[in-house]
Amino acid sequence: MTTSRHRPPPRTSGLLLGLGLGGFVDGIVLHQILQWHHMVSARTSPTTLAGLELNTVADGFFHAATWVLVVAASLTSIAAWRQGRLAPNYRFHLGLVLVGWGLFNLVEGLVNHQLLGVHHVRDDLGAPLSWDLGFLLSGVVLVAVGWWVHRQGARRLLARAHPQAP
Repeated sequence: MTTSRHRPPPRTSGLLLGLGLGGFVDGIVLHQILQWHHMVSARTSPTTLAGLELNTVADGFFHAATWVLVVAASLTSIAAWRQGRLAPNYRFHLGLVLVGWGLFNLVEGLVNHQLLGVHHVRDDLGAPLSWDLGFLLSGVVLVAVGWWVHRQGARRLLARAHPQAP
């Protein structure tokens, strides 16, 4: 019988945090700092005032959604602590954050860049496909590395929760 204090922490907390933080990195770095694209910049050019206003509002809704993911991650963490579940070690949690970030890149890259075509990584270039493929590749790498790191942490966490009898 496993008591709640021997149950591992939920994976949802780290995955949600990775999804949210991955979205924040995308929005802050690619939308705002580098200004390579905005949420709908392939459909409505941000080179006019009206286009920039529309893209800024769309970016705002995108940031609100990523904020909700981070809040959800916090709530699932608090719920696990209240249940008395094991606290995650750094590898367990960081690995899941990387997996979540990679999943963000994969979903964003497949849905918004390829299927819907609302924007690309570089909307300021004539041929953005190589940047889009690189973004997808970054998602695959983040998921693979993150899962490897998470599994190492999970093994250590389970060993701590269920020490071998002498």
